[in-house]
Amino acid sequence: MRAVTVSEPGGPEVLALAEVPDPEPGPGELVIDVAATAVNRADLLQRQGLYPPPPGASEVIGLECSGTVSAVGPGVEHWKVGDEVCALLAGGGYATRVCVPAGQVMPVPDGVDLVTAAALPEVACTVWSNVFMVAGLQPDERFLVHGGAGGIGTFAIQLASALGARVLTTAGSAEKLAICTDLGADVAINYREDDFVEAVRRATDGHGADVILDNMGASYLGRNVEVLATEGRLVIIGMQGGTKGELDISALLRKRGAVIATALRSRPATEKASICAAVAEHVWPLVAEGRIRPVVHTTLPLSGAGDAHALMEAGDNVGKILLTTDA
Repeated sequence: MRAVTVSEPGGPEVLALAEVPDPEPGPGELVIDVAATAVNRADLLQRQGLYPPPPGASEVIGLECSGTVSAVGPGVEHWKVGDEVCALLAGGGYATRVCVPAGQVMPVPDGVDLVTAAALPEVACTVWSNVFMVAGLQPDERFLVHGGAGGIGTFAIQLASALGARVLTTAGSAEKLAICTDLGADVAINYREDDFVEAVRRATDGHGADVILDNMGASYLGRNVEVLATEGRLVIIGMQGGTKGELDISALLRKRGAVIATALRSRPATEKASICAAVAEHVWPLVAEGRIRPVVHTTLPLSGAGDAHALMEAGDNVGKILLTTDA
């Protein structure tokens, strides 16, 4: 098969397409002929040598894919050769074939084409597991998501809005703010021009955010705690703003707040399977009804993985960047 390899840790130029051995499914696994994969920020870190795959996972970059089942291993009961699927991966997506535990495979939602379906697994599983399973966002609560124009942000806005939350988000340009509003954000804040703490307080009559989904980490920690509502839940899923910050425990105690840091990739396969099953049950019907739509910025061939990484690093994309295997 063909796969994108990393010659050495570095910039986008270290990515190259090469021939590598085909995967073979073990017990409880299946092989997918990949139609498309998607670029995630974790991929950039792995390329730089900063985010190695979990033990036993493929060294090939790529955390999600869509495609057609081409082989099934012993003990796989619910999938057969020829099924069109999408999957959450621990690695291996930047390739023409990938082996994955059957529990991390999901059907393609009705109304979504096979290539576009590659934009869904990582964002859907990340948002559902963190915002709803961990933080327990409820209808009518105030939900703040940072980076609303990114892949996770565009999905989080739509899902939270569809399930009845009041959605606030941050983005860095008027164009991105308009897109966030179009997707269902009630309040869109330009973080380059406004203090999001004050903006959220104004928009919520001083209540603050009941749930915050944060990809920045250290640089936003203090202000996120500051804007939390009483009994609010801050979920940190990224470290774009650094890894070490100062936490005002007194402020957190006064609010009876919670700070939760989670990662999806390193979770056991059993936990990922539970998340995927919940997404297929609760989220895919909303996609099928058109209440949530995948947001795709552009689609490039697998050989253009370096260009895709450069595009994401520039920060100009809105939604997902896809890589297809048909060129």
